Amino acid sequence: MAGVAGSRRPGRRAAAGRGPRGWVLAGLVAVLAVQVLLSVRLVWSDTAFQDEALYLWAGHLEWAHWLHGAPVPPFPAYFSGAPVLYPPLGALADSAGGLAGARLLSLVFMLGATGLLWGTAGRLFGRRAGFFAAALFAVLGPTLHLGAFATYDALAVFLVALAAWCVVRAGERQDATGWMVAAGVALAVANAAAYSYVLFDPVVIVLALLTAIPKPGGKTAAARGAILLTVVIVLLLAGVLLGGSSYLHGIGKTTVARVAGPDSPLSVLADAWSWTGLIIVVGVCGVVISWVLRERRALTWLLAVLTAAALLGPLEQARLHTAASLNKHVGLGAWFAAIAAGYAVDKLIAAAPAGRTRSLTCGACVVALAFPLSLGASQSRAFSTSWPDSASFTAIFGPLADHGSGHLLVEDPSIAEYYLPAGAQWQRWSSTRNIVLPSGASDGGPASAAGVTGDGNPGVFAEFITRGYFSLVALNFADTTPLDHTITADLRRTHRYRIIQVIPYGPHGTYVIWQHEPQQ
Repeated sequence: MAGVAGSRRPGRRAAAGRGPRGWVLAGLVAVLAVQVLLSVRLVWSDTAFQDEALYLWAGHLEWAHWLHGAPVPPFPAYFSGAPVLYPPLGALADSAGGLAGARLLSLVFMLGATGLLWGTAGRLFGRRAGFFAAALFAVLGPTLHLGAFATYDALAVFLVALAAWCVVRAGERQDATGWMVAAGVALAVANAAAYSYVLFDPVVIVLALLTAIPKPGGKTAAARGAILLTVVIVLLLAGVLLGGSSYLHGIGKTTVARVAGPDSPLSVLADAWSWTGLIIVVGVCGVVISWVLRERRALTWLLAVLTAAALLGPLEQARLHTAASLNKHVGLGAWFAAIAAGYAVDKLIAAAPAGRTRSLTCGACVVALAFPLSLGASQSRAFSTSWPDSASFTAIFGPLADHGSGHLLVEDPSIAEYYLPAGAQWQRWSSTRNIVLPSGASDGGPASAAGVTGDGNPGVFAEFITRGYFSLVALNFADTTPLDHTITADLRRTHRYRIIQVIPYGPHGTYVIWQHEPQQ
């Protein structure tokens, strides 16, 4: 049993209302079953999201590079995670089961995170606390969404959860070096898979420190934190040195010096609160209960840190004025806050008189889970259907791209690249953010002040259009609207392009396809 839980003697865990182990395991199985059912229903809810398509397409290209020496785009320069980690894993699942297979892989990771939460909270505060922590996390909208979303986020959440479980699993051992090394490796891989998740490294390190107080003691706690931090730093530095300057550039552009967006901080925080506010409130109750009961100071601080972790993602995105991917980035913080929430529910049940009253209180808490379950099911459905269905676009654009060999300009090319055979010929594809040359080099990219996702240079695009560089141009006037209008004017001005298709794309948008007609 970890140090912060030392207010209970080891022999009292089962007696403290935790119930037979078989019933608790049955409860965990029930939680995981509900999570599976609610996430699986989202797996076939829509076609691939742009990020899903991008990472899976990149993973297939990485495999072609490793197995056959095929060239690959400079993914490290603009990916927000190492392209050699999640994308190849996702591509393997995609090869086995298509997009659904890749999404189910994410579900496996999220189920693992829920199981690790049950183990972590249970080891700290007892099995009943572990059950409610896992149940609250499993039915959150962001959790259910990530379990049916083929990006690196589910993998990163699982790895950070694994690191947290390792530091808690070390317990009161005098020598926990092996556990700290294992936690450091998991944390470093999580950071490499998704750079922004380094935000939660301090939470895991503090967890390692506080769970060693009062036993085995302050010196051991400091040693654990030092070992964990050293392992993470050494592995990340080694990874950056192996990756080279392109990785440094990508980390800088996508994480360290990310360009601010157009959203107000208040709107970002309001959205995050609507998804994770309940678990934060219950976590705060856990902090208050610990303070009122005069628990060990390390325990109260630990609960406060765990609850505060749920604010890290929203505050960071509020600072950057962007709500992009916010529903993914609040999930890991909620994982930590759920531990404090589980403690709060456990203390509420324990406060009831032993016997029938306590059993009824526990049952009422289980029934009360229906509210977050209903809310999470509704929110996750909205998350997983919030982008346009691309089936019509790929069905019409596919034959045009696959039956030719010319260069293609598509506003959001990742979806078509993923679904179409022509996507393997990546040198043909340009976006409205940069132009890919026959050599594979890029031109016409956004200004450095715009980050990696800004609009391309209108003058460079005009030059390539005048030369007739693109055989097909597809614009949807959504992500790079000002540049799209400029490109449209350039296409009309040359008199060498004509509109051949206007395809509905989402409830209010269209994709306009232009084809180049060589002069006779």
